[in-house]
Amino acid sequence: MAAACIFFILLKSGNLGKAFFLRGRKEAPEYVFSYADNQPEDYPTVQGARKFAELVQEKTSGRIKINVFAGGEMGSENEVVEQLQYGGIDFARASVMILAEIKPKFNVLQLPYLYRDEKHMWKVLDGEIGEEFKDELGESGLVALSWYDAGARHFYNSSHPIKCVEDLKKMRIRVANSDMMSAMVEALGARAVPMAYSEVYAALETSSIDGAENNWPSYESMGHYEVAKYITLDAHTRIPEMQLASQATWEKLSDSDREIITACAEESARYERQLWEIREQKVREQLIKAGCIVTELSPTEQVRFRAAVMTVYQMFCSKYIDVVNRIAQIR
Repeated sequence: MAAACIFFILLKSGNLGKAFFLRGRKEAPEYVFSYADNQPEDYPTVQGARKFAELVQEKTSGRIKINVFAGGEMGSENEVVEQLQYGGIDFARASVMILAEIKPKFNVLQLPYLYRDEKHMWKVLDGEIGEEFKDELGESGLVALSWYDAGARHFYNSSHPIKCVEDLKKMRIRVANSDMMSAMVEALGARAVPMAYSEVYAALETSSIDGAENNWPSYESMGHYEVAKYITLDAHTRIPEMQLASQATWEKLSDSDREIITACAEESARYERQLWEIREQKVREQLIKAGCIVTELSPTEQVRFRAAVMTVYQMFCSKYIDVVNRIAQIR
């Protein structure tokens, strides 16, 4: 009866339509932020970014909206990090390889054969040492939110299985434009060939290079397995990635919003790690069926590979050997 009376009053006053309009209207977001990732739409890091944006919108009841731009739409990783530093982009995912150019201590996290396995890496990054590295970004214009997975990187080539250090001798191996990666390949007896990622397929096809190194999903997504069917699972590096916020954006937010965003970033990181594991396993099975020849190093060769690159530790991280030793001690 009361509801009917209210309906009659609204109808009589001409405010019925207005009431329904107000009821259905959504409040505009208080903030609309950008998020950049250079990987394609179906890549685990991009799916993690979309989960992050979804969680933030949900937890803030729509007050904060984050638009995710994938596929390098907002520039290369280097360009994105630069824009983050001055507030041109609000959030992004970036490799530790890029962050090491800003804070050299991050070179520690990309040292060859640093971790015993994946579990060891996550114990390091999810623990005290990981928090110390997040804090390292202070005064850089960047705020660290969470750690994302990027898998282990392996050698692959077009000519023969790599079963021992000697099998790499004089091979021309493509590397990213990284002094550390070049030094690692040279220490193993091969010749490092810095080259843009987009040029690798053609270089393998024309035998301008003999091989390259990357993780399973990248090996598959760029079609490198078609022209380099031999892959050796040496896991020479596990280079993690970070979800980042611009310091300029962070300073606009209240403490409670910062807590929400950090929690959402950490939840999205757990989601991304699960996606990565699924993607990696699926790709591995798919490529073995496609004819890729997989080699796993013997325990003896694993020791030899690691011993061969010890010069890289001194070359790039002599100031941080204490951190390297702490990482080695984590069980």
